Amino acid sequence: MDGRDLVRSVRVIGSGRAARGVRAAWRRRRIDAAGLPRRGAERARVPGRVEEARPGPGGGVIRFSRSELRITVAVNGAVFWGWDGAAPQPSYALAGGCPEPDPRAVLEPDTDGGWRVVAERVTVVVSRHGAVDVCTPGGVVLRRELPPRWWEPVGGGPGRWLQRSEVAADARFFGLGGRASGPRLRDGSYRLWNTDPGGAFGPGDDPLYLTMPVQLVVADAGTHLVFHDTTWDGTVVLREGEEGAGSGHDRAGHCELRMDGGPLRCWVMVGAPSRVLHTWAALTGAPALPPSWALGHHHARWGFGSEQELRRTVAGYQERDLPLDAVHLHVDHYDDHQVFTVDRDRFPKLPVLAEELRRDGIRLVSVVEPAVKAVAGNAVHDSGAAVDAFVRDASGRPVRGVVWAGESVYPDFTDPRVRAWWGGLYEERLAQGFAGFWHDMNEPVSFNAFGEPTLPRSARHALEGRGGDHREAHNVYALCMARAGYEGLRELAPEERPFLFSRSGWAGMQRYGGTWSGEVATGWPGLRASLSLVLGLGLCGVPYSGPDIGGFDGSPSPELYLRWFQLGAYLPLFRTHAGPRAGRREPWEFGPEVLEHARAALRERRRLLPYFVTLAHLARRTGAPYVRPVWWGAPEDRALRDCEDAFLLGDGLLVAPVLEPGADRRTVRLPRGRWYDTATERAYEGPARVVVAAPPGRIPVFARAGAVLPVRGDEGPELEAWAPAPGRTGGGLVVPDAGDGWAEPELERYVARRQGGSVVVTREGEDGSSTPSWPVRVRGLG
Repeated sequence: MDGRDLVRSVRVIGSGRAARGVRAAWRRRRIDAAGLPRRGAERARVPGRVEEARPGPGGGVIRFSRSELRITVAVNGAVFWGWDGAAPQPSYALAGGCPEPDPRAVLEPDTDGGWRVVAERVTVVVSRHGAVDVCTPGGVVLRRELPPRWWEPVGGGPGRWLQRSEVAADARFFGLGGRASGPRLRDGSYRLWNTDPGGAFGPGDDPLYLTMPVQLVVADAGTHLVFHDTTWDGTVVLREGEEGAGSGHDRAGHCELRMDGGPLRCWVMVGAPSRVLHTWAALTGAPALPPSWALGHHHARWGFGSEQELRRTVAGYQERDLPLDAVHLHVDHYDDHQVFTVDRDRFPKLPVLAEELRRDGIRLVSVVEPAVKAVAGNAVHDSGAAVDAFVRDASGRPVRGVVWAGESVYPDFTDPRVRAWWGGLYEERLAQGFAGFWHDMNEPVSFNAFGEPTLPRSARHALEGRGGDHREAHNVYALCMARAGYEGLRELAPEERPFLFSRSGWAGMQRYGGTWSGEVATGWPGLRASLSLVLGLGLCGVPYSGPDIGGFDGSPSPELYLRWFQLGAYLPLFRTHAGPRAGRREPWEFGPEVLEHARAALRERRRLLPYFVTLAHLARRTGAPYVRPVWWGAPEDRALRDCEDAFLLGDGLLVAPVLEPGADRRTVRLPRGRWYDTATERAYEGPARVVVAAPPGRIPVFARAGAVLPVRGDEGPELEAWAPAPGRTGGGLVVPDAGDGWAEPELERYVARRQGGSVVVTREGEDGSSTPSWPVRVRGLG
């Protein structure tokens, strides 16, 4: 045992639980020693040479001397390939089964003894030794997968494999889930194993809570997304390429993926970023649509010691005229930290409190953790034991870990029966008046004093009836928990859209809700990491996320808190939160100047709420994230690809947060076109680098010329139209939403045109142009 592990355990969980953590760690080690096969002799294998090919729907099967490769192009343009008989299913990532193959895709011989599959949007070329090239329809190679290599145990069992890839010298890597050192992923090693870092994290910490084997690669020749569909532990090593400065001796970019098991199967989609994310959403599921209140401001704290304390906090917002939409309760509102319970001494009338808050437009949100205290008489434990709900070890005994409630057992969410049981437990939360839920500690976590802070790798899981162990189930544990909660809420409250977000997850997490940063460190590096996480998750298909504003662990300075708050006002999940040993996060705790500026940020978020609602609907329909890198519309612009300190909010706004202390001005890189500073309405022509004011009261925000945005005006909803550049038109999309429910509102399309010295906005439909149904306010005319 490493002494540093014990110190970490005491720091994280306290000395009282540290002793249990030591016992849990030794117990985990014993279970794995008895339940995991010893790694012995292995045989290395490569595909060999091509022997034959058999055409099939959307592609075909290419047989090599020591393996075979199945390639299929789907009707949506996504390409699947699987080695050694691997098929698209079963998969935790795919939604609604595998898409139909494209009947127009053709398998045909290629030069030098290889084969190729030709489709409308992509060509896949397979060499005679098993290298796979993904090419544009014009033949430009976007990605080359070199022949894979396997290491198989001589006595049988799951093997490990290696896949090396090459990309263009100018390519940039993004994705891999929630990464603090992004959004652009530099040279380095990235672990694919959902992990609680055991405390506050910063940009250099990896891995974190939500990892995905999903890369988005952007190069001059095009953009592609690649997804290696295996849930096992793995490592991605990236190395960006270098261009030879005109010498012609470019060095390609490299990716090396090593997985400890699972099938070697892959999905690739190519095209513009918007097309790629649309295809990804079609494959893995449309993002869940949050109720409109969830797009407002949330206040959370680990440390609402009582109902009276919570009421005082809410009253503080109301007395200072600060908009507030939700309040979150952490584990300290439980009875002895036991999930699906309430401490009746500190919260004696929780349903009454929730109803009173709802009348004021404020929803109550509850934390939900997966671990169940292992004690008879605990209703959740007893009901779970009755249906054999808990993960067991190889000898059939329930696996125990240590969390806040002490010795605990863990539901096996990879079992449909268990998901149904767990989903029904949310009835207790709804009865208490909770309107939303955040899933925590679901990597899953056990406070082990040394070794991995999770379940034994040999722990047994159902895996939808296939059977397997925690090596395969770990990364999808939180995804399956989210599914259980989401489906349970759909049954229990069928008229309402579930609101759920989770600390951990995997590919497809967006089907059930969003995520948040976890315990990001208080400090300017943590502020920067917050933006990286949101951008990176959006490029992996999870559009709804946000950080703990102010950081989780420390006491931010007034300046840091304000700049974090101003950034959060433009992110999908706008939530202040802090841990039990951190300072308070209410805006008035930082002085009158910060309070004034925070009030302005809150009011601007409230004004933009119809725009956020529209972005939520567009994310559900197209897969496009709310928060996008500035290169989203121009991935061929290399300068934009390297820009990480600003972002697009939808198509209409560009937000440039202040990420450094002491700054009252900052440089902003603008994409092509005309952009208006929304504070001064001064116009700038891009592409350009401009220096603009960033006083304490605001961060720079630019509107695209011609943008038509739905906003909340003084008299109700209205359209804010920014003047198009001379000789050009603009427009925008609006999705009016009642706030909740499952109706599919009609998408409204607006066009802005210059007519002389004025701007005219019309609504465009199948029957032609008409007058907008909302009042229009034109900006940018001077």
